[in-house]
Order: sequence, then structure tokens, then C-alpha cells
Amino acid sequence: MYAVYLDCNFECRPNLITLTGLSFEIIDVALVLLMMPDLEGPGPAWLYFAFGIGMWLYSTFDNVDGKQARRTGSSSPLGELFDHGCDALNCTIAGIVEASAFGCGISWQTVTIIFMTTASFFFSTWEEYHTGVLYLGYINGPTEILTFAVLACFASGIWGPQIWHVPVTQGLPLIGRLFPATWELMDALLALTVVAMVFGHCLICCWNVYAACKEQKRSFWATLPQLAQYFAFAVSCYVWLRNSTTILADNHLVLFLITAGTAFGRIVSKIILAHLTEMPFPSYTVQMIPLALGAVFSWLGLFTPRTELAFLVISSVFVVVAYLHWALVVIE
Repeated sequence: MYAVYLDCNFECRPNLITLTGLSFEIIDVALVLLMMPDLEGPGPAWLYFAFGIGMWLYSTFDNVDGKQARRTGSSSPLGELFDHGCDALNCTIAGIVEASAFGCGISWQTVTIIFMTTASFFFSTWEEYHTGVLYLGYINGPTEILTFAVLACFASGIWGPQIWHVPVTQGLPLIGRLFPATWELMDALLALTVVAMVFGHCLICCWNVYAACKEQKRSFWATLPQLAQYFAFAVSCYVWLRNSTTILADNHLVLFLITAGTAFGRIVSKIILAHLTEMPFPSYTVQMIPLALGAVFSWLGLFTPRTELAFLVISSVFVVVAYLHWALVVIE
């Protein structure tokens, strides 16, 4: 991080640093699609080290951009929006990379990783909207979880991703019997991470919002319906995937996750923009329409594999174009 900061003593724009950091993760996703499209592998050892290095570089650049902005006096609301917007998109991008490093494949393990990264970021953004502070809980993504993710990538590079898929009693000999006998080590790690996220992060966010509302003499209960936006996102994704005829079966999960992740990026970015401009909390975004329609159509059994894939491709193009258009409008 120090070396990068020294380089930034030249005329390097903070937003360019942010975008450069995100590009490392995008390169990792490109490597996944090229070398390990099934997200399972095993791939060559260097690939897993590239995943870990990409994540570390993203984290480093994400920390440096703020220091550069303060050093050059170029801090701005637009810079904060750009920074957090990239972080929101990276929830899905990094999730795909980490799932590949764990060898999760086209499975619900991969989907669970995405739900965890997006849920924790949404709660942090919701909390910042009400408190004015981006508080990171005792268990949070940018520190503990990211450190573990980087080390896990390196471990997969040394011993192979199969180490995460041994029986849970073998992987966790001291507490393995507390989990179902059919579980792998990966299942147990995901369950423990979910528990840590809920109690070490999400509930802490709720408490901080409650404290802020109490201090400002506002109703905490009136803020809870705002969480429905994320639950609508998560339920739509779950229902569509659960009833899909092709996404999991025919290896289209990455396309689905990019589509959903872009929609999530818009949801969170609108909240950040509302916070910066002191506007009411946004409750709707047009990018949710394809996810909701996909969930309804799949649940009703209206899709064939061909029509569902066509709908997914059209949805992906729509949410990406709509996101880019919104970003340009905000910048202008």
C-alpha cells in the first residue's frame, strides 16, 4: 500500500485509482471465464495466486484513493459516490472470483457467497444513510473477510481447491460433528460466515441506526421497511434460480450474477446518492424489473431453456446500459 501511495504523489486522480483497483478484479473474472468457466476447476496454481493478488490490489487501491483525494484536496461527493459505486459492483465481481477460488462451481454455494457480500454491503449503506458514518462492524468485508479470502486463494493455489470440499468432520475435527454429516467443509465455513455476518455486522448496523434515530428523535421502526428493497432483490434472485430451466443446469450462472450484480450496484448507488444529496431514501430502481419478471416467469413455468436464456441476455444488456446511462447522467 505504501508503494502505491508513493506513486500517487504525482498527478494521479483518485477516481482513476479506484477504477484501476476495480480493473484488477475484472481481469480476475476474465481469467475465470477463460480458464475455469465452470467455477470449479481445478485450474493451474498461478490462477489462484492471481485471484488473491487481484483482491489484495483492489483493497489496496480502494484504501489509497481516499488518501490521495485528501492529499490533493480533491475530495468530493462525486468521488465518494464513484468509490462506493465501484465497491457495490465489486460485491458480485469478487464473489465470483472467490467462489472460483473455493471451487464452488455452478452451485448454491456460489450463490450464497454473492448473497453474503451484497447483504453486508446493503446494510452498511443503509446504516450510512441514517448515521452519516460508514461503520464497519466487528466482522466486515473490507478487513476480516477480505483477508480470509486472499489467504484462501493462496491456499487453493498451494494445495488445490479440493481442500475445501473434504467432509466437515475431517476439515473441522473439533466441531465437525455439530454439522450435518453430509456437509463439506465449505458448507460449514459458509454457515459460520453467515452467522458471523448476521450477528457481527447486520445487527450492529441495525443497532447503530436505532441509536441515530433515537438521538435525532425519529422512529427506528419507520426505517425497517427500507430493508425490503434488498429482500425483494434477494427473493427475486432465489426464486428465479430455484425454478430456472437453464441457469444452473447449462452454466449460465456468471451471466445471471453479472446481471443481478449490476442491478444491485444501481440499488446501492441510489441510496448513496440520496445520502449525499439529503434526498428521501429510494425505494425502487428500474433494474429490478428484469429480476422480478424472471422470478415470476420461471415460477409460473413459462420459460423454455431457449426463451429463458434469451430473456437473461436481454436483461443483462438492459441493466448494464441503464446503469451506464444513469452514471453518465449523475456525472453530468
